[in-house]
Amino acid sequence: MKIKRICCIGAGYVGGPTMAVIADRCPTIQLTVVDVNQARIDAWNASDLTQLPVYEPGLDAVVARARGRNLHFSTAIDASIASADMVFISVNTPTKRKGLGAGQASDLRWVEACARQVAAAAKGHTIVVEKSTLPVRTAAVIKTILEATQKEDPRRSFAVLSNPEFLAEGTAIDDLESPDRVLIGGDDVSSIDALAEIYSHWIATEKILRTSLWSSELSKLTANAFLAQRISSINSIAAFCEASGADVREVARAIGTDSRIGPKFLNAGPGFGGSCFQKDILNLVYLCRHFGLLEVANYWESVVTLNIWQQHRIACLVVEKLFGTVTGKRLAILGFAFKANTNDTREAPAIRIARDLLEEGAKLSIHDPKVAEAQISRDLRLKPTAFATEALNGSGGWSQAASIEETVEGADAILILTEWQNYRYLNWSSLAVLMRQPAWVFDTRAVVEPADVRAAGLKLWRIGDGED
Repeated sequence: MKIKRICCIGAGYVGGPTMAVIADRCPTIQLTVVDVNQARIDAWNASDLTQLPVYEPGLDAVVARARGRNLHFSTAIDASIASADMVFISVNTPTKRKGLGAGQASDLRWVEACARQVAAAAKGHTIVVEKSTLPVRTAAVIKTILEATQKEDPRRSFAVLSNPEFLAEGTAIDDLESPDRVLIGGDDVSSIDALAEIYSHWIATEKILRTSLWSSELSKLTANAFLAQRISSINSIAAFCEASGADVREVARAIGTDSRIGPKFLNAGPGFGGSCFQKDILNLVYLCRHFGLLEVANYWESVVTLNIWQQHRIACLVVEKLFGTVTGKRLAILGFAFKANTNDTREAPAIRIARDLLEEGAKLSIHDPKVAEAQISRDLRLKPTAFATEALNGSGGWSQAASIEETVEGADAILILTEWQNYRYLNWSSLAVLMRQPAWVFDTRAVVEPADVRAAGLKLWRIGDGED
């Protein structure tokens, strides 16, 4: 089967960049990314490429080459499905907040809604591809919905594939253009071949792996669980290093040279964030409990528990170092995105740390080169507040600063929470004179040069050694 037209439902962090790269590499295929959010579609169609709703290095150039040629963004969902040979489902699957499995299971309402919309609008034979991260056997739900429609109208037929994304935000374009692997799960060989043929335009055949549907779905959850496990593991060792006098960077370098372990994901920090790690592990926990694997569920749940503990621990350390109280004190927060080179704040460590400090009555001045004030307000569930004087009434507040200098003006401490490149090369001597002394730097990402910070007369706590 030759694919000529593709529709992707969901214009978010996965759907938009993925379809942009496919369009760039496969100019003979027409791709339409659809979404119910008109403002998001308008942003994807904006003439100013700096206004794209997703910030990823290199994404603007890819969109510029393909948009209007064979890459389109639209809210005409039914029409785009009807004309497509292949439909990708790339919608959000957050953790359920209420009901059965609340706090762990994935909320699949939008996936089911997409399946029903495809069932109603599709024409002829349509390959439906799961792109969202989904629990094992979700494809069975999609198949059941589609097969019911097929029985009603034999002129229409469907095949379901699992093609999970393995993207790291901040490097998503590189990950799409030069992936470690592409995973396609399914039981219809011709449909698998059709999707594999698309990827073969720029990806070597040996990197395109074929599995069953269930193995493909579980592989995505397992990959994220293993990566998150490494982060929690090294952060636990970082706390031990601080207590024992060791240096976590030296420990990480020593164990990373072991070929069985490797050096990746051994950077201690404030914990993992993003849309996938916590959600996918909790989903895995829920599924393990569902199948009666309680010890396995408890094991994976501990990875999330330690991640949350790490963030509370950092907030407590700040309070402790600042004479046991931050009430009325101005704290400069450098970085709010969950990692550098993205504007995504989902499950960002900065959120929990900031909330803890706000609860303690701190006045936070927040700087991030890509995260908008409105997003910070939503994440903190608190509107920004102008605070010109130091108040001791116990009420915390925050504001966003336009520059690093404005952020640190009058601050008792600087917290580096995101590893943006420009935070690595700050002029500490000039910043120190703007702060209220004695002043601290809390480097949760180990990006500063300790000697430069101390030479400026600032006290330093750094993740994994922390001695000052």
